[in-house]
Amino acid sequence: MKTTRQPCSLQPRRCDGFSLVEVLIVVTIIGIIAFLAIPNVVQVRRDSEDNLARARAEALNIAAASYVQAVGVQAALADWSAANTNDCYVRISPYLAFAPSTIAEFMPTGYAVTFKAAPHREKADLFRGTNRIDY
Repeated sequence: MKTTRQPCSLQPRRCDGFSLVEVLIVVTIIGIIAFLAIPNVVQVRRDSEDNLARARAEALNIAAASYVQAVGVQAALADWSAANTNDCYVRISPYLAFAPSTIAEFMPTGYAVTFKAAPHREKADLFRGTNRIDY
């Protein structure tokens, strides 16, 4: 024998759904999880940007070494000493696998590279804002 359900107004004890307390508990649990997870996501993003900047700086160092090998030490030093960072980037960009037209497009936003006077002996300096990053 099948019984039919009565509407909630006729049988208040048999209503389907969640009570206000149950909904508040679920919302609280979701809030706690979000509170714990969001800082970790932000830190992972910052770490990945740092790693990308370090990898790109290393690629620039390898390209600079390739440039020195291709043109010779004396010619490279003569070209390098009179150049600024963008000019140096233009000289080594043919030795990079991925080389947009400017160094600002190559590095992640907020990061900068400064080349040293002797690219065959010293690595470029990497900065996030004004802070130097060791790599």
